[in-house]
Amino acid sequence: MKVRTLMTYAKTEIRTDGAPAPAWSFSQGVRKGPILQVSGQGPQDPATGEYLFRGDVKAQTARTLENVKAIVEAGGGTIEDVVMFRVYLTTREHFGAMNEAYAEFIAANIAEDGVKPCRTTVFVELPQEPMLVEIDAQAVIG
Repeated sequence: MKVRTLMTYAKTEIRTDGAPAPAWSFSQGVRKGPILQVSGQGPQDPATGEYLFRGDVKAQTARTLENVKAIVEAGGGTIEDVVMFRVYLTTREHFGAMNEAYAEFIAANIAEDGVKPCRTTVFVELPQEPMLVEIDAQAVIG
């Protein structure tokens, strides 16, 4: 007879002043055991919630990734722990500039011999007019 032991983990809301407060009824991040999910972040100033760098997808991508990073760190992880980024863009024309900012961020946050996270990029209509990019992430910590 085989006996399976199931581990149960508490679900914890992750909050930080290093990223903008959620605009609606959701958490910045949620951690359950070693899994951390970061809600979609945009190019907002963490203190004011103001959308930054209107029309500049590269600068918006860099700001958005810093917001994601703040939540990952508040959840006890680092960008090295991220296994998946999902990037949402408003148009294909923005892919090159986004990809350039993303590559710079990865180079600054993942060791040269480290494993880069997976990434998916999709093109959608985003919830706020000034948003050219939104990014969410999933990390496995520990």
